Amino acid sequence: MKRFHVHLNVQDLPASIAFYSRLFASEPARVESDYAKWMLADPPVNFAVSTHAGSTGIDHLGLQAENEEELAELKARAAKAEIETFDEGATTCCYARSEKHWITDPQGIAWEHFHTLGNVPVYGETRAVASQKTACCAPGTANCHG
Repeated sequence: MKRFHVHLNVQDLPASIAFYSRLFASEPARVESDYAKWMLADPPVNFAVSTHAGSTGIDHLGLQAENEEELAELKARAAKAEIETFDEGATTCCYARSEKHWITDPQGIAWEHFHTLGNVPVYGETRAVASQKTACCAPGTANCHG
């Protein structure tokens, strides 16, 4: 089963954690000084907030694959639809180690397709690829640490 992913940039992390915890009737699965994530079962969504961007709002959207086969299916679907992908491969982002690729919608919103392989103690790695809309860990993000 794939899980919908939403990542928002926020200015006040504690207030956002309090708000979304009440909204979802659930505490975050992970909290860091600059990041929080809820792994909700109903509806199945990976919802994250962080303070890494200069502006607030949607950082990126995505689909989290449960396994390598689902990730390959998402990539094949994009290729069949002639949607350009940026294959990031194995990477560290948002306190997780994952395998991923990115697409960009017609409005310039980055979409991450990824399979999480495990947790890591840091937000991520720095990268500088200037081909797509900037998002937390999307290609072209100057302020991304992963």
